[in-house]
Amino acid sequence: MHSAFSFAARISLVAVLGPLAASSGAANAAEPAPDQAPAAKAERAAAAAIDPRAIDLLKAMSARLAAARTLSFTALTTYESPSTLGAPLAYTTVSEVRVARPNRLSVVTAGDGPATEIYDDGKAILAYAPAENLVAIADAPPTVDAALRLLDESAATYLPFTDVIVADPYGDIAGSIEAAFVVGQSKVVGGTTTDIVAAAVGPAFLQIWIGAEDRLPRRIRAVFAHDPSLLRHDLELSNWRIDGEMPDEAFTSAKASAARRIPFERPDPKLPPEVKISPAKKPPAAKKSQGGAQ
Repeated sequence: MHSAFSFAARISLVAVLGPLAASSGAANAAEPAPDQAPAAKAERAAAAAIDPRAIDLLKAMSARLAAARTLSFTALTTYESPSTLGAPLAYTTVSEVRVARPNRLSVVTAGDGPATEIYDDGKAILAYAPAENLVAIADAPPTVDAALRLLDESAATYLPFTDVIVADPYGDIAGSIEAAFVVGQSKVVGGTTTDIVAAAVGPAFLQIWIGAEDRLPRRIRAVFAHDPSLLRHDLELSNWRIDGEMPDEAFTSAKASAARRIPFERPDPKLPPEVKISPAKKPPAAKKSQGGAQ
């Protein structure tokens, strides 16, 4: 979530959040001087659209997660993908996640596709494909955050719940929050009472259900501003266990360690060595007429 909303997206977002801006005092603010740039007006409107109550809830959730010595949960992920008929198809995965700070992680995933298993015992990180009996192994980084970066950069493996298990969830998104407000409460999500926060974070519009008492995230729903189909990504988090004991064997697998080794590698398409791409040619400079510019 590092990209910012386009100027047009900001204006549209502020229009949608008009009532919120009014309730926060924006309605009584003086209009900017006529000679102010449109970008400055957009920045003022975006700032007015950040409700401090929503920020407080996001910070409380982050603090609860960051303070955990160990944590485990079940992540049910449903994401949409375009179909040949136009309407989106939904795919689902379920992951059993365990984290022991500062440097141990396991993620065992099944779903509508190949199963995967990731283990990091603080010494080695393993990415295992059970069906093919293949494993990639590398030296473990010193932290869970660094392990997540290694998986992303070396194998294009991004976990949909990454923002939940990093060391500082709020700190990772604070600089990208364009707008945030409190939707209300729910008594049906996660089997408990949750506070619902909506936030525009970089290119993502998120709706987050946060436990009213334990401040743990129970559901996160996302759409992305630059996706013309506005496909939905839904993450349900359950079976939370905070600061429980976790045995060492939870973060390794003898079967994975014995599988056939392959290198960590991104699945980017590779061109045959005989295929060479020529650098793009610059268009010829426009010729000036003898009579001056036309």
